[in-house]
Formats: sequence, structure tokens, C-alpha cells
Amino acid sequence: MSPKLILYGNKLSPPVRAVLLTLNALNLDFEFRVLDLFAKEQLQPEFLKKNPQHTVPALEDGEHIIVDSHAIAAYLVRKYGKDDTLYPEDFHARAIVDQRLYYEAATLFATCLKPITGPLFHENVTEVPKQKLDQISEAYTTLEAFFAQGPYVAGENLTIADFSIVSTVSSFNAAFVPISKDKWPRLAEWLKRLEALPYYAEANGAGLKMYAALIISKLPKQYEKLWKKALEDIKSGKQ
Repeated sequence: MSPKLILYGNKLSPPVRAVLLTLNALNLDFEFRVLDLFAKEQLQPEFLKKNPQHTVPALEDGEHIIVDSHAIAAYLVRKYGKDDTLYPEDFHARAIVDQRLYYEAATLFATCLKPITGPLFHENVTEVPKQKLDQISEAYTTLEAFFAQGPYVAGENLTIADFSIVSTVSSFNAAFVPISKDKWPRLAEWLKRLEALPYYAEANGAGLKMYAALIISKLPKQYEKLWKKALEDIKSGKQ
């Protein structure tokens, strides 16, 4: 019998939700230990012993601690997956998945998301600069190009790259830049495809709703302006 898996994190976090998607896709039993990030529970000595970086998610597998959502997802598939579909053994196929994971880490999360949420949560900023929203739109255009190779971000099959990217992109879509099916049709279809997964609602959807509500509460005026056009597009059939 394998050691009990313990995931530390909070569903508000897109990287945590990426790991939750992976755990559910693999149908693994695990314990989810919630950390209140705003109360800085991730800085408590007990957690710092497990993860000196004080980041979430962190996975405890027996005597092993793995941190970073990308590393955790890959570890879970390689150790517990019944096959390698979610993280292929083939060198070329894996290189594509890895590239998509790096794109999520370096561009979607580090370049697009953190520079927005950091000021919102820690500097009481109440408006996101247009330039930062434009960066998200540019990222959507790049992602749209990825789907020329198949219905998923790394080609023909669902992989952990989809889980990583959807956790962040769904956050963009819900709180910052709505995905127009007119402008990014393949990206919009991909998002619907992921939302249809039987475990999506629990693993990503529940935390996403809390996340969007929190962000929107900090951007009341901008949210109203941003979504006015989105609602008009929906009524006209563009979304």
C-alpha cells in the first residue's frame, strides 16, 4: 500500500488547482490540508520545515516532499499513473509538454498573473493597468497558435500541461480578460473541453469561483467596465 498523499495549499491558488486536477485525473486518494495564505499560515515553522520556499502547493508522499505544481504533477504521473498519457515517455512528446509547462510558469503565471495579483493583494491597488491586461490578450493569441497541433495544448492528448495552463487561463477568463470565441475560437473551445471533464468542477471550478469573487471585489469599477463589453458580446453571439 502506497504512503498517504497529503497536499498542502489553498483552492484560491491556480497552481494548487493544477495539482488537484492531476490528482483527480489519476483517481488518487489524498488528504488536502488547507493553508490560509492571507493569515500567512505558509510561514509557520511547521510548514517551513517542509518547504523553505513557503509556497503552495506542496505534496507530502511518505518521507518525500515535492514542491512546485509542475514538478508535483509530473511526479504523480510518473509514480502513480497507469500509463504515460498525461506525461509521455517519448522524448519529443515530453519536450512539447515541458515547453508548455515552462510557458505557463514563466509567462502566464510569473509575467501575466503575479504582477497583477501582487499589487491587488499587498498594495491595495484597485485598478489593473491596460498594459497588463494586454499582456494576457497577447498570451491568449500565443495559446491559440498552440492548438494548430491538436485539441489540447501539447497536441492530440490531454496532459498535465492542460491542467497547469487551464488553472491560470480560467483565472484570467473569470477575473481579468474574458475569452472571446470570435477572437480566440480554439482557445474558447479548449476551455469548454476542459470544463467538461468529470472532475473539473471540484478540482478547479470551486476554487475558481472563490478566486474570481475575491479579485472582482477589489476591482469594482474596472470590473463593471471590463465586463460590460463581454456581456454585449455574449448577447450578440460573439462569445
